[in-house]
Amino acid sequence: MSPQGPKVGDLVHVTRAASVQFIKPIMCRVIRVLDWTTYDGWCWLDVYELNAKGDAVARRSIFVRPVGLKISG
Repeated sequence: MSPQGPKVGDLVHVTRAASVQFIKPIMCRVIRVLDWTTYDGWCWLDVYELNAKGDAVARRSIFVRPVGLKISG
């Protein structure tokens, strides 16, 4: 993970390391990082979930630990 966490436009691989709800990992493109009050070490992200071709297939808001994300610029 980058020291600042995910930012708009980042490609993120979301696995159980980010949240136990992601039993099956997903790839996402970050739309925005929400500034909602949450537990320490967690954040809400608006993302586009991507398929194997890299096409957006769903828009989602996800609750994750940024330290568990694998981020690509």
